[in-house]
Amino acid sequence: KTKVLIFAGDGGTFDIGFQALSGAVERGHDFCYVCFDTAAYSNTGIQRSGATPKYADTTTSPVGNKILGKMEWKKPMPLILAAHNMPYVATASVAFPIDLYKKVKKGLEMKGPAYVQVFSPCVPGWKFPTSQTVNVARKAVETCINPLYEIENGNYKLNYKPAKKINVEEYLKLQGRFKHLFKTRNKLLIKEIQKHVDNEWVKLLKLC
Repeated sequence: KTKVLIFAGDGGTFDIGFQALSGAVERGHDFCYVCFDTAAYSNTGIQRSGATPKYADTTTSPVGNKILGKMEWKKPMPLILAAHNMPYVATASVAFPIDLYKKVKKGLEMKGPAYVQVFSPCVPGWKFPTSQTVNVARKAVETCINPLYEIENGNYKLNYKPAKKINVEEYLKLQGRFKHLFKTRNKLLIKEIQKHVDNEWVKLLKLC
């Protein structure tokens, strides 16, 4: 009757620990895995990870004259794990604590492997004041950069749909890791991010 609750960061989940996680899910072990998505290897110096968004400035994807931060899109980890046909996958956010609580509770009660990915802004890595943590996390949901949904036995359910979807610029401008995008020569990159987010949102709505 033991309940197994696992905590890990996005680096250990998306990258260096994915082999073990994928194997455990495929074997059907009974656990709830909670990933704190800080979008970098936050404990070891803010290096880029598979969870780092495109154009983010990190210590291993620094902004220069030719390369403007990380050059790849964020890995869609919830969808990758859902492809394992596991019983429960969900996204959550520190800005929506009741939703987060319910999902972890459901994950623990589920028979078999469960995965909850929690959007967790990193103050030093993302370069914003501590007082803005919840605001940054909420903006990620309102822009649909970090939509809240769950996948239970293959069925998708959207948990929150913004009354009015806001532009990604409102989220990006709060963080120092994206300040280079607001230089005149780089403004088109914000439009590229907006287009990507819009496309992913449409895909998710169809799945739900």
